Amino acid sequence: MAGNTLGRVFTVTSFGESHGPAIGCVVDGCPPGLALSAGDIQQDLDRRKPGTSRHVTQRQESDTVEILSGVFEGKTTGTPIALLIRNEDQRSRDYGNLIDTFRPGHADYTYWQKYGIRDHRGGGRSSARETAVRVAAAAIARKWLQEQHGVVIRGYLSQLGPIEAPFQSWETVDANPFFSANAEVVGKLESFMDELRKAGDSVGAKITAVAEHVPVGWGAPVYAKLDADLAGAMMSINAVKAVEIGAGFASVAQRGSEHSDELTPEGFVTNHAGGILGGISTGQNVVVTIAIKPTSSIRIPRRSIDKQGNPVTLETNGRHDPCVGIRATPIAEAMMALVLMDHALLHRAQNADVQTPTPKIPGSSTYGPVPASKKSTA
Repeated sequence: MAGNTLGRVFTVTSFGESHGPAIGCVVDGCPPGLALSAGDIQQDLDRRKPGTSRHVTQRQESDTVEILSGVFEGKTTGTPIALLIRNEDQRSRDYGNLIDTFRPGHADYTYWQKYGIRDHRGGGRSSARETAVRVAAAAIARKWLQEQHGVVIRGYLSQLGPIEAPFQSWETVDANPFFSANAEVVGKLESFMDELRKAGDSVGAKITAVAEHVPVGWGAPVYAKLDADLAGAMMSINAVKAVEIGAGFASVAQRGSEHSDELTPEGFVTNHAGGILGGISTGQNVVVTIAIKPTSSIRIPRRSIDKQGNPVTLETNGRHDPCVGIRATPIAEAMMALVLMDHALLHRAQNADVQTPTPKIPGSSTYGPVPASKKSTA
């Protein structure tokens, strides 16, 4: 199976299945000399791990990371960094009825058609369990980006099902199980999820990721656009069905006089472009929003077929997130970090000596996607 490596200079190759003995990754291209410990990585993994509230899967995984190589005396050596996370709470018996049938909305059918064989236990390689190693690898990228460039990457849940959660404060995000930046809607989200869980159904979500203090100049104007790579990375996350950069789909209804971000000596007036113009970072906040589909594993009977093409009815049991978007904020942050790290190193390799004759325009302080009214959500 090809297609398990992300990046060009800073690369991450992941391995493992949902119900195998372990998952992990090999991170290559990390500059030497970065102070790194398992604790630096664990703090990010703890934000993503399952079983943290009644609103997510109750699979109990500590997601304890082990650093197997690439770090000596507390610092990266420049050699490949191997990370391992052992699976501790598999319940493969929950998937015994799926050996010869395909779950609607899952990758079961396409995997079987493509490879002629599939691991039916928890989705195998297509399980969202794999995203844990992305978060682990990204913890390395986030640390380097922050120390070398002051880049800060944060995210929040901006909509759950029909409930919108407009940005209010970063301080709220880690104080609730939804990663909501709006304390006023948390109670409503709790009630909505309790009702959804009782109904045995699921719902989708919208996540917004923001990178602050990204320098001007990262990316390239044709086949290595920063926004294109971000979109591709975000679409690689399980269940993501749409990606917006900046104003995104709202730009369809905007006029050019509104959408184009004017420049002044004090900086950009707006940030509808999401911090990227012509595939290159502007120095403003990089803003990406993703749409996550409803969880396909639900208790409501659904029609499908078996390997012989016979009709069957499936009711998915086991431990599943009624909304996978609830735990997706750290994953969206991780994919942004991995792409920015790769572009930072690409830029350093080719353009480290470039000096522009004019001063750089200060970036704006706009957080989140900019609505059509031009009103900042900061």
